[in-house]
Amino acid sequence: MIKAIVTDIEGTTSSISFVKEVLFPYAAKAFPTFLRTNWGDDSVRAQIAAAEQECGQPLPTPEAANAVFQQWIAEDRKATPLKALQGMIWKQGYQSGDYTAHLYPDTANALKQWQQQGLDLYVYSSGSIAAQKLFFGFSDGGDLTGLFSDYFDTTSGHKQETQSYRNIQAAIGLPADQLLFLSDIEAELDAAAEAGYHTIRLDREGSQGESKHNVVTRFDEIDPASL
Repeated sequence: MIKAIVTDIEGTTSSISFVKEVLFPYAAKAFPTFLRTNWGDDSVRAQIAAAEQECGQPLPTPEAANAVFQQWIAEDRKATPLKALQGMIWKQGYQSGDYTAHLYPDTANALKQWQQQGLDLYVYSSGSIAAQKLFFGFSDGGDLTGLFSDYFDTTSGHKQETQSYRNIQAAIGLPADQLLFLSDIEAELDAAAEAGYHTIRLDREGSQGESKHNVVTRFDEIDPASL
């Protein structure tokens, strides 16, 4: 019996295009000014130190740091310090009303129904936990953060590694066979299945081809009680 659902964001609850066409360009444009303005902030300095460890070189100035982050953005690199700083920038954009986070029309109602049915809901995304909370806090469906019991990001491990799902399962505290993972990425679902999760692939456009996992195109096609 499914007792908790862990969901991806991009391509699952929300369009990939929102992140790639709105959030990423917004952060890329804002990075130089953000780094110069906040260079002495402790939370920013912590992420710069982490970025220095990851790239293996000192980043003594905002300009040097910006060059590395712009390269990582261009590479779509899933680097934790990049995600953390993007989250700080996106927070400003959300709070100023520059955009709201896209949700597929069926997402909010399905999440609310599942929670009302007694299921615990979790998010696992390559975006930072802070960015995830902003996403669901300023979504097209309003503030949905109250629906989720917890959030997981790459600090739990990368999304195509089985151990990451074991780490999340241990944090949730339920047996893996009581967890359902939702994603649009086959390799992520493979890793979750290897860890013992139930899995469903979201194929929002109906064009992703064959899968070894159950496939749906909408959240309202999912019946956790049947798994």
